[in-house]
Amino acid sequence: MARLKGGKLPLSDVLRYGVEIAKGLLDLHSLGLLVLNLKPSNLLLNEHDHLVHGDFGIPYLLLGIPMSDSSMALRLGTPNYMAPEQWEPEVRGPLSFETDVWGFGCCIVEMLSGIQPWFGKSVEEIYHSVVIKKEKPQIPSGLPPAVENVISGCFEYDFRNRPLIADILQEFKSSRNAVNNDGGWIGLESHPLREKTNGSGYSTWYLAKDSLKVGDTVRSRKPPNAQRPQTMDISEGIVAGLDGDGERNGFALVKVPGMHKPLRVQESTLERVTSGLAVGDWVCLKEKNNKHSSVGILLAVQRDNTVAVGFLGLETTWIGNSSQLQMAKAYYVGQFVRLKANVVTPRFEWPHKKAGAWANGRISEVFPNGCLLVEFPGRLVFGNEPNTYLADPAEVEEVSFDSCPNMVEKYQHLEDFHWAVRPLAIALGLFVTIKLGTCAGRNVAARLKKGHRNRQHNQGSGNSSWLGIFRGGVPATVASNR
Repeated sequence: MARLKGGKLPLSDVLRYGVEIAKGLLDLHSLGLLVLNLKPSNLLLNEHDHLVHGDFGIPYLLLGIPMSDSSMALRLGTPNYMAPEQWEPEVRGPLSFETDVWGFGCCIVEMLSGIQPWFGKSVEEIYHSVVIKKEKPQIPSGLPPAVENVISGCFEYDFRNRPLIADILQEFKSSRNAVNNDGGWIGLESHPLREKTNGSGYSTWYLAKDSLKVGDTVRSRKPPNAQRPQTMDISEGIVAGLDGDGERNGFALVKVPGMHKPLRVQESTLERVTSGLAVGDWVCLKEKNNKHSSVGILLAVQRDNTVAVGFLGLETTWIGNSSQLQMAKAYYVGQFVRLKANVVTPRFEWPHKKAGAWANGRISEVFPNGCLLVEFPGRLVFGNEPNTYLADPAEVEEVSFDSCPNMVEKYQHLEDFHWAVRPLAIALGLFVTIKLGTCAGRNVAARLKKGHRNRQHNQGSGNSSWLGIFRGGVPATVASNR
């Protein structure tokens, strides 16, 4: 397709091809198959100008060949079209149907602009842009809002916030009809993407993935990666009625134990609970597994108790039954952690204190599979030495003032906390200093300006009096004698 068409395509053609791409992906995903190498050069056109999927590494999946390491995932992908989790699926994954959604967005952007995403960059530069700096490809401006919204959703860094292919297909079909009736599209410039969230930290696509039904057990939705669990308005209730469009934009009537009348609550603030579990919960396997971490994050739970979990060390989601899981300790951004005392050889490198004990760190990011990114703010580093490390949630424990057994450890924790908040305190101090300095400078400048105007006024008044004595440069007494 890339060779035949060349350059950018009209929006009507892009939407038509997009619908055909989405239909093909939907068929593959219904079989549990991932593409992982979706790009225009792998899309073929038949004699009727209809698009079909070509080579995308499907033999590995059809033959049941496991992806033994991340290099296999890389061989099934092309850097310019790879999602962030696809670069290191065991660590930043798992791979999912939404991984193909990123590739779909890249194909659409290339069709619209005629330029390959990240064109001219090396593999290392693309990795740094996509994975480390969390940058997104640019999309042409002037698109219909619905089209821009769905393409923007394709490039969410956290794959859980991306739309499903079924959602994309529906939006593209609707936009295609609207564009055909409207007569076209105008717009050639590109601009960075804006995040599409509803203010809760979850995208509208995330919230639309699980619609509520009457009889569902629900509770108030917890914020993502919150530092501590929030007080829930509804700890548990039963949906007694629904009032809305079925896409999380409406309201639900929730019967809460102890209350006579049902509460009318916005659907997007509720999450479904099945067998005591909800999407986003931290869980662990009842039976230990040496191939991957035993602690992970619940990615999906069906009403029949089928669950999908992201575990560190697995490239794809773990599928099983809720009876195989139990609740685990939750970790949040901002928490201090350290390796457990019984961990001798951790999965990832972890720094030591001066005395040889494991250092305490602060969680700066939580990946969808539970892998923790930990920083060490009180640790001095030199040169290219790293100060952030990965951690297996099964190997760490929370460190707090209350959990420290003696005064020495309490003091050390306070010192770690001090170094963690010190950059913020310094930044706040600099901001206040600059603000006060600016205000003082303006005040001094205003006073100087006022004093200058007063001097000019006084000088002007003196000149007019002096000129009253002279007429045409001749003293008044002399003029009168004339």
